[in-house]
Amino acid sequence: MAKVISTLFISADGVAEIDPDWHFPYFDENMGRAVTEDYDTSDVLLIGRVTYDSFAGAWPDREAAGGEDAGFAKQLGDVRKVVVSRQPLDFSWRNSELVAGDLAEAVAALKADPGIKGILIPGSISVVQQLLAAGLVDELRLLVHPVAARKGRRLFDDGDTPYHLRVTATEAFPTGVLRVIYAPTAAPGAVGYDEVVDQVPSGN
Repeated sequence: MAKVISTLFISADGVAEIDPDWHFPYFDENMGRAVTEDYDTSDVLLIGRVTYDSFAGAWPDREAAGGEDAGFAKQLGDVRKVVVSRQPLDFSWRNSELVAGDLAEAVAALKADPGIKGILIPGSISVVQQLLAAGLVDELRLLVHPVAARKGRRLFDDGDTPYHLRVTATEAFPTGVLRVIYAPTAAPGAVGYDEVVDQVPSGN
């Protein structure tokens, strides 16, 4: 089945609603490489309406302008884009379509489609939160910036059940950015203080 991969720029205190003031100072060739690797995993972009509006308002013009980012802009234009929105949209960007019906059911169908290599969710916090709750996210690819944003929307919302994750890859960039790739995993066995007391520092 196709993997669903979430890729996010995130602060050290968990804010995934990026502010250019704390994001762009850390964007270097290493982050560019990581972003390229993330986009190369997939042939479908799954994005929320706000992210779509932001992308569609910028990348077609950048493609037309023919600047240094025109190649990436063309890649975004050429890829299939499935947009999550509660209201109809008038799509001006090629290869864009509205998600059909229930989000979880639609994503499950995309994952099961043998013609799809992978599904990437750039940004789109609310979409990621819904799919985490539905157990449909296969990887979280986080570029953790060495800054506490202190305001903005966080990746993980409040809930009754923890999300347990295992680390599948890490990389530290010279800027201090950490690239961490997580995959959902089963909860560890129940452990209390009595089971770890032998690991407590013995003191001086």
